[in-house]
Amino acid sequence: MTLVSTRAIVDGARAAGTGALAFNVIHLETAEALVEAAEITGIPVILQISKNCVDYHGSMLPLTRATLEIAAASRAELSVHLDHLTDPAAIREGVEAGVRSVMVDHSALPYEENVAATAELTAWCHEREVYVEAELGKVGGKDGVHAPGVRTDPAEALAFIAATDVDALAVAVGSSHRMRERTAVLDHELIGTLSAKLPVPLVLHGSSGVSDDELTRAIAAGMTKINISSHLTRAFTRAIRATLEADPALSDSRVCFRSGRTAVTEEAARLLKLLGPLG
Repeated sequence: MTLVSTRAIVDGARAAGTGALAFNVIHLETAEALVEAAEITGIPVILQISKNCVDYHGSMLPLTRATLEIAAASRAELSVHLDHLTDPAAIREGVEAGVRSVMVDHSALPYEENVAATAELTAWCHEREVYVEAELGKVGGKDGVHAPGVRTDPAEALAFIAATDVDALAVAVGSSHRMRERTAVLDHELIGTLSAKLPVPLVLHGSSGVSDDELTRAIAAGMTKINISSHLTRAFTRAIRATLEADPALSDSRVCFRSGRTAVTEEAARLLKLLGPLG
């Protein structure tokens, strides 16, 4: 099956009142695991490649091209999305490589600068039929918009969307990046207000710190795109650790990575069944 668009996955989930699951690709093994989860469940998946991942690999192209190829060869419905990109050159490089969905992240800038920079890149992307997600927030600690206590203002968000023409908006409703436990409590009333007032789908970042019940409630309140990374990374490393502890003499990294890949597939499939269109 050819790649599908992120717009189709997100708009389909929004219309159905379900979640559009976006899982981060860290390396080839996670890309393979996530594609397998989509194939097993029959539920669409957005494969995300973040700025941190690009920085880790030292280049946009090798992993992005590999992920596009793996997705295109699959029978599942998959899109590839670039996440939290702040450098216009990196966005252009990814689009030129074949990605048709990006997150333009200028949320750390003052509001007017965020609007101007986001609008310029959104216009460039739309000329190439590229879907654009953005983030609106205020500087508030290393997590910026997702620092504890930060909340998105509905009126400001509406004005931001009108000024930038973005296709989806990441909002601050109580989640935070890189949480080690799934203990975040979301502002479901605010989610409902934002969903009712804003003309574009809502995106929840930091979902790894949110429990199954809270995610289910968030989707019911109007959240659509659910980004999950650290939760699956922990599943991957736990499986590798257990494999090495069971056989300290093991030297074949493929055995370790296979166990990690399987763990990610199983947990991603569970989340898809819980939160996705067939959940």
